[in-house]
Amino acid sequence: MLPSLYSGISGLRANQQKLNVVANNIANSSTTGFKSQSMNFQDMISQTLSDPSAPSTSIGGVNGKQSGLGVKVAGISTDFTTGSMGTTNRTLDFAIDGTGYFVVGTGALGNDSNNTGIPDDNNVLGEGTALTNPIDTSYTRDGAFFLDTQGNLLTVDGHRVMGYQITGATIDYTDDPNEQNKMTFVDANGSGVKVENNKLIPLSIPNTIGDSKVKSFSVGKDGYITAQLANGKTAALGQIAMVSFQNEGGLVKQGGNLYTASPNSGQPIVRSGKGTDAANDNSGSYGNMVQGMLEMSNVDLAQQFTDMIIATRAFQANGKIITTDDEILQDLVNLKR
Repeated sequence: MLPSLYSGISGLRANQQKLNVVANNIANSSTTGFKSQSMNFQDMISQTLSDPSAPSTSIGGVNGKQSGLGVKVAGISTDFTTGSMGTTNRTLDFAIDGTGYFVVGTGALGNDSNNTGIPDDNNVLGEGTALTNPIDTSYTRDGAFFLDTQGNLLTVDGHRVMGYQITGATIDYTDDPNEQNKMTFVDANGSGVKVENNKLIPLSIPNTIGDSKVKSFSVGKDGYITAQLANGKTAALGQIAMVSFQNEGGLVKQGGNLYTASPNSGQPIVRSGKGTDAANDNSGSYGNMVQGMLEMSNVDLAQQFTDMIIATRAFQANGKIITTDDEILQDLVNLKR
């Protein structure tokens, strides 16, 4: 059979995969926090028709002759640049302007926040003393959060939003859907307010703190949550956590705007919590959390349409190779007549 026939087939497969990537980008052009992907090609093994030879006293050197045998996918890379910010004016919408991911998870809650969550040892998530009620962790750039009837802070799919616990502000979780979680009051205006850096817990914004109703709440650029109470006091509720990775390209997409870590992404590095001493504070390398906004998809539609045209024409050209090879084989068969 003709080698060019198989080269054409490999070209069809590779360009079909590129069209799949482009189609997925276009489909997610309005997905919150979506990161566009691109695909690279590389040639396959070449058939050596003659080997190169070195020059001698009687004849000069001769280059080798090789014939390529097709193309294959070299890799699919993700563009992790920050997308544009879209204003929603919703108090539970958050965008990260720069480096960072929200930490979300699933798992049973313990009686309180002291034994529930993810251990954090020296800003390395998952390292440290194991907790009684661990949480299975994922990461996302989608900051569209909600509160359930118990006051738990959740993603749209019900994953718990993780963050730091304020020192002294224990959360008592409830398993009754008709009740609210209870939280110890800590004065946000008091001196020396800080968080517990040894773990991340499922965050909660209940209707009442102590004996007073929550009138409103706000989240600072560092994720620090405060609530204005009906008695005029301000309560510290926690701090939404952010993590980063040595190699974002190593993250594994799980669907639902979620990522999980892989051996090639590196361990998640947690942003330092409020009250961390300056010598150990790494928060300067993370982006700011912006309330009332969501990060839009970073898909460039003009680039995607261009890539689609190129991939389509390449697919058609490889199809033409197969058609031409078919005509050649037909002519060979007809030589017997």
